[in-house]
Amino acid sequence: MAMKAETRDQNAVVQYIENLLAYAEGKGLSSAEDRVFLRNSLYDLLSAAPAAEIPSPDLTDEAFPRDLYAILDLCADTAAEKDLLDARVMGLFTPRPSEVNRIFEKNYKISPRAATDAFYVMCQNNHYIQADRLAKNLYWLTKTEFGALEITVNLAKPEKDPRDIAAAKALPQTGYPKCLLCMENVGFAGHLNHPARQNLRAVPVELAGETWYFQYSPYIYYNEHCIVLSPTHTPMSITAATFRGLMEFLKKFPHYIIGSNSDIPIVGGSILSHDHYQGGRHVFPLELAGIYATYRHRSFPRVKASLVKWPMSVIRLESDDSESLITLSTEILENWKNYSDESASVYAYTRTETGNTPHNAITPIARLNKHGLWEMDLVLRNNRTSDEHPLGIFHPHANLHHIKKENIGLIEVMGLAILPGRLKNDMDEMEAYLTGRAAREEAIAEHQPWLDEIKGRLPENADVSAFIKNEIGNVFKRVLLDSGVFKTVPEGNRQFDGFMKQCGFISDY
Repeated sequence: MAMKAETRDQNAVVQYIENLLAYAEGKGLSSAEDRVFLRNSLYDLLSAAPAAEIPSPDLTDEAFPRDLYAILDLCADTAAEKDLLDARVMGLFTPRPSEVNRIFEKNYKISPRAATDAFYVMCQNNHYIQADRLAKNLYWLTKTEFGALEITVNLAKPEKDPRDIAAAKALPQTGYPKCLLCMENVGFAGHLNHPARQNLRAVPVELAGETWYFQYSPYIYYNEHCIVLSPTHTPMSITAATFRGLMEFLKKFPHYIIGSNSDIPIVGGSILSHDHYQGGRHVFPLELAGIYATYRHRSFPRVKASLVKWPMSVIRLESDDSESLITLSTEILENWKNYSDESASVYAYTRTETGNTPHNAITPIARLNKHGLWEMDLVLRNNRTSDEHPLGIFHPHANLHHIKKENIGLIEVMGLAILPGRLKNDMDEMEAYLTGRAAREEAIAEHQPWLDEIKGRLPENADVSAFIKNEIGNVFKRVLLDSGVFKTVPEGNRQFDGFMKQCGFISDY
């Protein structure tokens, strides 16, 4: 990446370099012993002319990331180029993987929480997690009959610059790394088609006889949003090994929640090509939801089973015996994969010329609950499509796509909406429309039928902005209801009960 050496203020770059050096030392990313080496490395990287006299650093709290962004503005043109340079600069201050692993192990001996706390702080301090950018996201709660749903509008990812898009087309396709979740991303320089990851670190975690890798998401959607990656580039697969891996992770990090997307299209996550889990230190709305039916199983006397009062179809298993949870979860999975119920439009397979295409899958979530018991939520999913619903029968229906069209994955299943950034500006136009002011037609067009529907519910002298947020939250509730396999009505409850009995459960009246 070419540096703009001829057009920038060299003295300013030198000052910003000193500020970064002071910041890194203050955050424990480097020490005074590293200062000369890192200074020279930054001079080289940024094509900066070394200063005859080293300026004093700015030690104020506002210096970072302000000065880092100043360097990026001086040394790169487009948003993508700045992101690439950001990771490259901060990668210089990030300890090598062996040192990160050593520190993690040392802290783990104190406690699992001490290990994750320190690792999470490092990932923020080295700007891998860009907390300043993530703070721009919108967030609010919407109260529903299922509890308060969390709503976010994702503003953290900048829009692509047309110059970057044009340049990316000319780049050769190397296939390295194979995807964004491969371990080969650690330290990778990136390019316009792939983010730079010089400041990414992942620590090894033994799960189900394999070494997996624990890292944080750069786009944290909730507190300590982590990803646990398979060591090999293998497709998502929910099996008995998945349930065992989730439970083993939970035993190592009992202060976290951990789950997995389903393993088939439409009802899976955005990356199905690489097996992985997602977790973090956050209480999701699903965890707080009530239950409306309980069951027992003769073969698993130490397990309590419940149906959760939730827009989607959730079985909750609770036990002091993790092995029972793993075995029973596997049995439920195998039953569900082969289960059909015509009355609920649930069919396990579609017969094709090449064989049977499977439709049923499960999204599992594991946690240690407030009673100190192991808990596994199994969310039943089905990815059938139809002429009426070509994107999925159990997927947000077309009348909701103006708010949410993307797949409903693990995070949304748990009650946290991740809505597209376009909604931020749209919400301003919605407010104008509802209050009779001029609104941009192109911004309102896809929302207008919905706006006309909710306008009649707008109270006189209402806070229109708060009203719109609440109505968007209710759309998300409808998104989850559309995605539920057995609907939250008496007939749906009866259908769900039928599946539970198919699995060998007995109603616990």
